[in-house]
Amino acid sequence: MTKVRFAPSPTGRIHLGNARTVLANWLYAKANDGDFILRFDDTDKERSKPEYARGIEEDLAWLGVKPAKIVAQSERFDLYDAARDELIAMGRLYPCYESGDELDRKRSRARAMGRPPIYDRAALLMSEEEKQEFEAKGRKPHWRFKLDGKPVVFSDLIRGEQTVNTASMSDPVLIREDGTYLYTLPSVVDDLDLGITHIIRGEDHVSNSGVQVEIFEALGGKAPVFAHHNLLSDEQGKGLSKRLGSLSLMSLREAGFEPMAIAIMAIITGTSLPVEPVASLDELAKKFDFSIISRGPARYSQAELETLNARILHDMPYAEAKTRLEKFDLANEDLWLTLRENLSKFDDIKDWAKLANGPITPIIANEDKDFIELAAKNLPAEPWDQNTWGQWTKELKSLSGRKGKSLFMPLRLALTGRSDGPELKSLLVLIGRKECLARLSE
Repeated sequence: MTKVRFAPSPTGRIHLGNARTVLANWLYAKANDGDFILRFDDTDKERSKPEYARGIEEDLAWLGVKPAKIVAQSERFDLYDAARDELIAMGRLYPCYESGDELDRKRSRARAMGRPPIYDRAALLMSEEEKQEFEAKGRKPHWRFKLDGKPVVFSDLIRGEQTVNTASMSDPVLIREDGTYLYTLPSVVDDLDLGITHIIRGEDHVSNSGVQVEIFEALGGKAPVFAHHNLLSDEQGKGLSKRLGSLSLMSLREAGFEPMAIAIMAIITGTSLPVEPVASLDELAKKFDFSIISRGPARYSQAELETLNARILHDMPYAEAKTRLEKFDLANEDLWLTLRENLSKFDDIKDWAKLANGPITPIIANEDKDFIELAAKNLPAEPWDQNTWGQWTKELKSLSGRKGKSLFMPLRLALTGRSDGPELKSLLVLIGRKECLARLSE
């Protein structure tokens, strides 16, 4: 069974770029009848906050993403400790006592001598007596994973065959001096324990994959299938930051954007598909495939998002809008169908509804007063329908000699108080004869 995961650290609110990874996983799971797991990488006790975890769950729910399971690394330390002990026993995890300053000096010397600044494995040559001396002085070790130093080759579902040469890398630190785990070991242990079959994430993690493959194999497992997608950048081409709150889903939601608009922008930007409305995540899952993802950067466009959001609202059926309209006491299908094509954000409906329900301030220019008086006198009797506007304006054209803009614009200004808006043939019915007469008579 296909199992994928999204593994954020709850140190801030997720942004549009994170949503790209979320949806790549969620849509792949949906298309393959698989499970999507939300895993909080919250081993950093100082920076991880419960409110951020709750916020991430809220953001995913708003997008329509429902995890099959939610786990937190802070509750799984027994698993990591067991893996740590196993790696130590087999000699793949070893203690190092260099301080940060000492490591910096080593790297500087290596660069000065024209060598790559990778760790020299000096700790492997230390005797037990030397280690005990450091311990006696209060120095605590950090722990490094001993790499095989062989090319790691894996097939990436997006980027094709990839080779990571671990011989050119420092043995990675898996455990800090204070005994806390860095990201890598808990992530591998969790992927094994949870049965993750596919790791779908940003291309900035490609180089990490070689190290992780070696740890998977050292622990007796097999690495999941990888898929590394291109990253979403802002309009200036800069990377998005959770710490800085760049394009956070919370801010986009508060700005009034539709969740489907955000989902489409997050996953379709930087692919071969056009950014256009899609009815649901189910429909998006049918369109999404790793083959559509570009190898180039994916750049966000605010104008494109705003256009997409408006198009989604213009196509939104009344049944989908009804519950939200009820909150504004505007649950009227004719009203929605008449006004929806003028919306940029859903809440705009409150202002546009005033055109039908009032109050509005009619605009009647001095040169149009006689014409508006004529229009009021010849206002058709009810009942009204979609043909009333055409019948009325045809008669006014005959009586006044006006046509085109000089006929229609004064009527629009007097009836709505503005020069733009929905078709008056539909709006006229919503306003009703009594209110139309009152506006024409101001």
